[in-house]
Amino acid sequence: MHFIISICALHYFVPMQDPVKKLIFIVEDEPANAQMLDLWVSKRWGYKSRLFGTGEECLDNLHESPDLVLLDLMLPGIKGEEILAEIKKHDSNIPVIILSAQDDVERAVQTLRLGANDYYGKPVDFPRLGNAVKNALQLHELALEVSRLREQTAKPVHFDNIVSNSGMMQEVFRLVEKVKDSDICVLIMGESGTGKELVSKAIHYNGVRQKGPFVTVNCASIPHDLLESELFGHERGAFTGAIQRRIGRFEQANTGTLFLDEIGELDMSLQAKLLRVIQTKQFERVGGNETLTSDVRVISATNRDLQKAVQNKEFREDLYFRLSTFPVIIPPLRDRRSDILLLAEHFLKQYSEEEKKAKRGFSKNALRLLYQYNWPGNVRELENAIQRAILMSEGDTVTERDLPMAVQTLGSDESPGDNAGGASLGNGIRPFEQFKEEVIRHALKVTDGNIVEAARQLKLGRATLYRLMKKYKITGNSNYRPSQSDS
Repeated sequence: MHFIISICALHYFVPMQDPVKKLIFIVEDEPANAQMLDLWVSKRWGYKSRLFGTGEECLDNLHESPDLVLLDLMLPGIKGEEILAEIKKHDSNIPVIILSAQDDVERAVQTLRLGANDYYGKPVDFPRLGNAVKNALQLHELALEVSRLREQTAKPVHFDNIVSNSGMMQEVFRLVEKVKDSDICVLIMGESGTGKELVSKAIHYNGVRQKGPFVTVNCASIPHDLLESELFGHERGAFTGAIQRRIGRFEQANTGTLFLDEIGELDMSLQAKLLRVIQTKQFERVGGNETLTSDVRVISATNRDLQKAVQNKEFREDLYFRLSTFPVIIPPLRDRRSDILLLAEHFLKQYSEEEKKAKRGFSKNALRLLYQYNWPGNVRELENAIQRAILMSEGDTVTERDLPMAVQTLGSDESPGDNAGGASLGNGIRPFEQFKEEVIRHALKVTDGNIVEAARQLKLGRATLYRLMKKYKITGNSNYRPSQSDS
């Protein structure tokens, strides 16, 4: 996109800063000032913008997660300082820059104490404000990255944190015990929701690298054209939007473990580069010439049949053999039914405490349905079902009516005419379309919004699933769009 700017205004221009991701709230009740701020924010600086005439409107829309707020102090209704305090209460990381027509040093100091990033008088000096916005957004991005890394390392996982009394899972624990102190590549295989990342953390936090970082990359959730930069980092100017050097996940994971989730979705163009890094522990940032070294232990996971992918020329054979030096298979929950009720009780205790709702246990019918249901989303689906049931339950016992509709109506492999799972639909008949929408939403929930995986488990074509999602106004996290070949 190009903008025509007069020669005398060229020195005011600030380069665009990642317009796709950056959303700036402008809280200003004076229409002329608001329009001028919007012009600079959206047209000249290239960010997204949202205009609000009152503080109440801004606070009502904080669920949109703005990356920065430009806040006028003199607003009708709630005071600017109160708005600032409420923003910081909602999310202390959101940067707020104060704008005020009053040249009041005392008030400026007060807003900075309340958490404002900066204070600018009116009329606004836009070049200075542009630099302040850019710096505040960079600090915000850094704060989010630090928060993410802290979250990853805050809860070390040990073998005794993995709830199971299944003989099949005991075999998994035996394999993990053998490999935890080695640097050998481990490939964890299993359906979505079986706990592959939990097992990978158990390997890391019980092994010799436990004091190093544990860094996760989901190869399916990051666009292919950004994944190389995510893994290896990039230098400033390497591509459009690369305004500063970025440290990749291989560098972040130095002396620790890099967990490559959904490795089967890795683009073929990156597979050769990944193989080289695993073999040599050396790489270059995108756009850079310096060869870097990182001491990383690689654990990968997949819900795909990689051997079949190799046969179909969708995955490199040499990379497959390198990654699968030590394979670990996590069985689906339906194959270890002895764990279902054990896990249900575990999640009941955990979420009852979190939600502060005392629960004694499950009714007999609820236990029967939980046991009979096949749990296509595995442990993740069971966990979500119990958390929801606790919120739905009004008494001290979770009953069958508190369970998700999918569990109530599809509690066994019997046909619906046989009253699947023993659940009754009652005297009323619900529209068939309603069930289709519920099943699709349920499938996307247990696959974390992965449209490709949801289509596979629903045994639908991706184009068909996409059309149904559009019909029911359902969103997912896949970049897939149907083509004529999918129809």
